[in-house]
Amino acid sequence: MAFSILCGIVVSRAEERTFLSDSRLILGTEANLSASLRIGDLDGDLDLDIVVANGRHWPQQNYIFFNQGGARFKLMRPLGEDRATSYATELADLDGDGDIDIAVGNDTAPNTIFLNEGDGRFRERGGFGKPSSIRSLTLADVDLDGDVDILANARGRPNLIFYNDGSARFQESSIFGNRSDSTIDVAVGDLNRDDKPDLILANRDSQQNVVLLNDGNGKFEQRIPFGSGSDETRAVAVTDFNLDGKADWVVGNIGQPNAIYLGDGKGGILESAEFGQPNGRTYSIAIGDMNNDLLPDIVVGNAGQANAVYFNAGDGLSFRNQSFGSASGITYNLAIGDLDEDGFLDIAVANSEGQNPIFLNRPAK
Repeated sequence: MAFSILCGIVVSRAEERTFLSDSRLILGTEANLSASLRIGDLDGDLDLDIVVANGRHWPQQNYIFFNQGGARFKLMRPLGEDRATSYATELADLDGDGDIDIAVGNDTAPNTIFLNEGDGRFRERGGFGKPSSIRSLTLADVDLDGDVDILANARGRPNLIFYNDGSARFQESSIFGNRSDSTIDVAVGDLNRDDKPDLILANRDSQQNVVLLNDGNGKFEQRIPFGSGSDETRAVAVTDFNLDGKADWVVGNIGQPNAIYLGDGKGGILESAEFGQPNGRTYSIAIGDMNNDLLPDIVVGNAGQANAVYFNAGDGLSFRNQSFGSASGITYNLAIGDLDEDGFLDIAVANSEGQNPIFLNRPAK
């Protein structure tokens, strides 16, 4: 593998990659109103399984798809008995027993916690919060007490942090952001390098996107605006794109290009750049090293436009894009993981009103 120097950073010239699917690389044959999916080893067999949340606006069944190895998903199991308007599913060890549990966020229906019995079978533990207009969940240890908390983002209603008591019970909560924020997504990262988690809010309905800095006592009252002030933002993710030791972030927008913001290490912005189509329709963003060159790349899921991988050139602002999937799909969410155990990250896609495909990461011919 060859290497070059860009802006003082050593950059490897990894091989070109492409992302391929076929009629067998789908998660079931139904065309559900899928809004979210997540990847994790749910049954402890060392390969990656997938949870799909269905039910945008109308109640549908959520499912777990179990990987038999090599990205062969030959076993599907319903998650829970009730059908609900599920917008979000997230995976983490919520009760501290070493296996992966599931949190499901619903639109004006009860949210649910499912605890893993260790073999990929789940029992319903109960809920968290009252029904609200949930659009996404983010799992992180916000209060730094060693267990995983839940950030529930609601469109047009208060966003809430639900604090884990260590046994996957979430009885205490606090509001973050304005009570009327139309928050669709939130990312958690240390933006000012004080070793405390800060929040980045992606807002819709022409509302201001903001960074919320942690005051050290678990409150997020200092607001740093970013963007135009009227962006229609659907997704946000955080990483160090230019490898300078400072957290950066990327947002996915509707009706405008997506944007990357290089952080200044104080919660503000050093530089920014737009990418993607001028009239973009990005609903979901994932970050990972898709070509094994040790640089974080961006994977975007679009509605009515082809999805794409943006390969990082090394400076954090320059990217080369590779499209995948159909331009007619409505991708509400996607996730990445090495599903076929070949050492490269693959992509699973949640489409609304369409089948949910898997795209395997392969060398470009």
